[in-house]
Amino acid sequence: MDMNEIKEIFFQECEEQLAELESGLLKMNDGDRDPETVNAVFRAVHSIKGGAGAFGLDDLVAFAHVFETTLDCVRSNKLEPTQDVLKVMLKAADVLADLTNAARDGGSVDQARSRGLVKELEALANGDAPAPTAAIAVEAAPKPVAAAPAPTDDSGFQPIPFSFDDDFGGDEPAGDGVPEYEVNFKPRSDLYAKGNDATLLLRDLARLGEMNIFCDMDALPGLLDLDPESAYFKWAISLKTDKGEDAIRTVFEFAEWDCDLDVRQAGGDTGSASEELPMVPVPFDLSILDDGGAAPAAEIAEEAPAPRSDVAAAVAAAETASNVTQLASASARVEKKEAALAAAAASNAAAAQNNAAAAAAGQTIRVDLDRVDRLINLVGELVINQAMLSQSVIENDNNGASSINMGLEELQQLTREIQDSVMAIRAQPVKPVFQRMSRIVREIADMTGKSIRLITEGENTEVDKTVIDKLAEPLTHMIRNAVDHGIETPEKRATLGKNPEGTVRLTAKHRSGRILIELADDGAGINREKVRQKAIDNDLIPADANLSDEEVDNLIFLPGFSTADKISDISGRGVGMDVVKRSIQALGGRINISSRPGQGSVFTMSLPLTLAVLDGMVVTVAGQTLVVPLTAIVETLQPEAAAIHSFGANHRLISIRNSFCPLVDVGRILNFRATQANPVEGVALLVESEGGGQRALMVDAIQGQRQVVIKSLEANYTHVPGIAAATILGDGRVALILDVDAVVGASRGQSLKAEMSYAAAG
Repeated sequence: MDMNEIKEIFFQECEEQLAELESGLLKMNDGDRDPETVNAVFRAVHSIKGGAGAFGLDDLVAFAHVFETTLDCVRSNKLEPTQDVLKVMLKAADVLADLTNAARDGGSVDQARSRGLVKELEALANGDAPAPTAAIAVEAAPKPVAAAPAPTDDSGFQPIPFSFDDDFGGDEPAGDGVPEYEVNFKPRSDLYAKGNDATLLLRDLARLGEMNIFCDMDALPGLLDLDPESAYFKWAISLKTDKGEDAIRTVFEFAEWDCDLDVRQAGGDTGSASEELPMVPVPFDLSILDDGGAAPAAEIAEEAPAPRSDVAAAVAAAETASNVTQLASASARVEKKEAALAAAAASNAAAAQNNAAAAAAGQTIRVDLDRVDRLINLVGELVINQAMLSQSVIENDNNGASSINMGLEELQQLTREIQDSVMAIRAQPVKPVFQRMSRIVREIADMTGKSIRLITEGENTEVDKTVIDKLAEPLTHMIRNAVDHGIETPEKRATLGKNPEGTVRLTAKHRSGRILIELADDGAGINREKVRQKAIDNDLIPADANLSDEEVDNLIFLPGFSTADKISDISGRGVGMDVVKRSIQALGGRINISSRPGQGSVFTMSLPLTLAVLDGMVVTVAGQTLVVPLTAIVETLQPEAAAIHSFGANHRLISIRNSFCPLVDVGRILNFRATQANPVEGVALLVESEGGGQRALMVDAIQGQRQVVIKSLEANYTHVPGIAAATILGDGRVALILDVDAVVGASRGQSLKAEMSYAAAG
C-alpha cells in the first residue's frame, strides 16, 4: 500500500470522525452530559489531528490542536458546555470539516473565519477555565510511585525508569519458550512536531506481550537549558512476544522516519539491554492517560528529590515545591504539540496485530463503488438472461412439469436472492446527508438572525447510495427555504405566542417499497395570497386562473418564482424549489406540499429505494408493452359500463366505491393512438399521483407482475416525454417504464413535454 492509498484511507476515516464529532456535539447541545459522549467528541478531534500530523497538514493540525484543548477543558470539567460554548464548538466542527476537505481536494478555507474561531476557542480554554500548571503536567507525565532515590544529575533530577502495569500488558504472561526481543527506541524532535506520542506507541507495544521498559534521561538538560521542542528521552525495552518482529515494527510504522529504532531478538540472555542502564525500576502508571486523571501537585512534590544547594535561588524555590512537576510540565509542552499519529498509529497497529481475528469476526471492508456498480450490472444481466431462458422454456414446454422447468424456478429464486443481496451492499443510511443539513441550518440561522433547532428522525433508514448522493442538493434548497421563508424571527414568534426558537424536523421512513423524506417546520406556512399575486406579477399564471389550495402551493416549484421582497445571499433570485422538483423527478420520485397558515408547512418526498431495479406491472397499450411501477399502483379493476361517466367534451370519470376518479387513457396521452379507447374493453390501474390525488390509468391488458432491471433511456437513446426509463423483458423485447406523474400531469391539461422538461434538464 503506497502513501496515497494510506492518505485516502485517512480522509475516509476523517469523514467518519467528523460525523461522530457533529453527532456528539448535537447530543451535548440537547443536554447530554454523558462522559462517554464528551470523550467520543474529544477522540474524534484527536484522531483527525493525529492523522493530519502524519501527512504534514499543518493548518489542520494547528486548528485541531486548539479545538482539542478546549474540548479537554470540557472533559476535565473546567469548562461548562453551555449553549453558547457548544455554538462555538459546532462552528469549529464546520471549520474542521472545511480544512479537511481543503486538504483532500486542494481548495481553500476562509482564513478570517478560522482565525476568529481560534480566538474564541482559546478564550474559552484560557479565559473561562484556565488549566492549572500541575494539571497540565500530570496529563503528560503520570504520577510516579515512591522509590529509593537514585543519583541525580546536575539539574537535580533522577533518571526514572518505568514499566507498564498489567492493564497495558499482553493478554497473558509470556511463558518459557516465548521469543524475547530487545527494542531500543529514541524519538527525534520531528516525531513530536508531527503529532506523534511516544507514550501511546509504547502502550501499544505493551499489548504484544510481557514487557519491561526503562527510560534513559541522561540527555535531559537542566531546567534553564531545556528546549520544549526537543526530544531528550530514549527507551530500552525487553519484550516477550510470539507475534514476531514484524508486529513490533508495525507499531512504529508511522513513526519510523522520525526516530532511531533497533529491534532484535535476544540471544538467549534474558537480562536484555535494560540491565546495562544504571537505573532503579520505578512503576510508571499510564492508565490516567486514558481517563484524563491528574495527580495533585502536592503528591508529586512529596516524591521529588531535594534540590541542590548550588542551584539558583529561584530555581531552588520552584524545585522545592514541584521539581518533578516542572519536568513533567516541560514534557507536557512537547507532548501538547502531539497531534499524535497516536490515534492513527494506534488504530493501524491494532488493526495489523489483530488482522486475522478481525477477518474471522466478519468486520466491514472498504470496496470501490465502481466495483459494486459493475457487480450490480452483471447481476442485472443475469436477471435478464434468466428471464429469457424461462420464457423460452415455457414457450416450448406445454405441460410445465419438466425437470428443466423446476430447475428454472429454483434458479429464479436464487437469482432474486442474489439481486437483493447485491442491492443491499449499496444500501446506505441517510444519516450522512441529514448531518450535513445541521450545518446548513446553523449557517442560515446566523445569517438571518433566527434561532432554529433541527430535529432529525429515522437517520438509519437505508436507501441506495445513488439516491443518497443526489439527495443533498434538493434537501439543501428546502432547508434554506424553510429557514429563510418559513420560520419567523424570534421577536415575531414571541408576539404570536410561539417559542422564539423555531423548529425544523427532518424525518425518513420506509413505506410500500419507497422511502419517504419529510421536511416540516413550525413557521408561518405558505401565504397563498402572496404566492398567487407573485405568480400573476411574474406572468406565470393568468390573473383569472381558478386554482385550488394545492395548486397554489405548487406554484413555488415554477422556475423563476420567489416570494422574497429583495435579493439576498440566501434567496430572491427564483432559483431553488424548481431545482428541488427537477432533482426529485430525475430520481423517479415526487414531492407533495401540505401547509397550514400560521402553523407551518410539510414537504414530503417519495423516492424509490434504488435506481437499479423495480417491481412493475407489465401492461399492453395500443400494441406497445409498458411497465408501470408497482409502488404507484393502488389497485387494478375491470371497468363496467355503468361506472363510466362523461365529463365535458373529452374527459371521463370512473365510479369507484361511491367516489369519482378521472379516467386517463395512457395510449391517447402518449400519442400511441388518435382516439380514446373503450374503457370497458380494457383494464384500469388506480394510481397515486404527485399531488396525492388518485387517477385511473386505462390500459388494454395486463401481462403480469415482475421485477425488471432499469436501463437509462436517455443514456442509450434520447429523452422521451412520459417515459422514465426502459428495460429488457424475458423475450428479449425492450419495454418502456411509464412515468406515472408525467402522464397524470398531462391528463390535467399540462403539456407532456413541459411536464417532462424538468426530468430532461435533470
